[in-house]
Amino acid sequence: MSVRTGVLSTAIVALLCAQTSAAELQPRTAAAFDRYVQAAEGHMRSASFLWIDGLSEAERREKRGELEGGLVAMQRLEVKDAGKEIEIPGGLAHHWIGAVFIPGATVDRAVALLQDYNRHADIFRPAITRSSITNRTGDLFRVALRFQMKKVITVVVNTDNEARFTRVGPDRVQSRIISLRVAEVENPDTPREQEKPVGQDGGYLWRLNTYWHFLERDGGTYVQCEAISLTRGIPVGFRWLIGPFVTSIPRESLVFTLDTVRKTLSGAGAAPLRPAS
Repeated sequence: MSVRTGVLSTAIVALLCAQTSAAELQPRTAAAFDRYVQAAEGHMRSASFLWIDGLSEAERREKRGELEGGLVAMQRLEVKDAGKEIEIPGGLAHHWIGAVFIPGATVDRAVALLQDYNRHADIFRPAITRSSITNRTGDLFRVALRFQMKKVITVVVNTDNEARFTRVGPDRVQSRIISLRVAEVENPDTPREQEKPVGQDGGYLWRLNTYWHFLERDGGTYVQCEAISLTRGIPVGFRWLIGPFVTSIPRESLVFTLDTVRKTLSGAGAAPLRPAS
């Protein structure tokens, strides 16, 4: 066995040991995550509508090249409070931003795709396996989504979410989507299916906030998503080993979501989008 293979095997074993043990969302963990979100939302209010517009010229040129090539432009983010890192005891905040560009697409069509929650289980499968609008008042939605995450093991969670869409100009729309309830599912899609108590589970996903920007420009539409999620922490002794392994899940999920948006909106044979009802 090579050294690399041995390290990977050790990482997987450590990850499985950490993930199969129960975790509990502590009030101090949730409060620290809320502080992180508050700081992040403060930064969003003063940032460029499109994240790439606030980059240096060299970085902006690089990201635009990725977008024009049909790729998902990505960056990992970390916000601080008064210049200090926001510690989250017992948990990890995962903060990513990404964008795609869809030539020929309109901002209204892009928003319609995101609001078509009743079909998200078809559009975003296998990441989303169930989806429905439970209530709608104007541009405020209540949505039930079942997420499936697979990385060595498969984890399924039920979520209740609130999504608010706001048109901030004729060429742009933004939305804020926050999880109101997240519950891990045991034995999904079997007669023995049941939810674990909220906050007393494997700790794979405790919170999820996403912030979407839609901008029609340059002969198409830019779709940007900033995602902030909370998971259980990694034991200190294994953080260097399996930390990158665990944090790859939020990044890969965001890449999949944005790439699916791009493919759906640019596909000639895509099913017509229906306004949410």
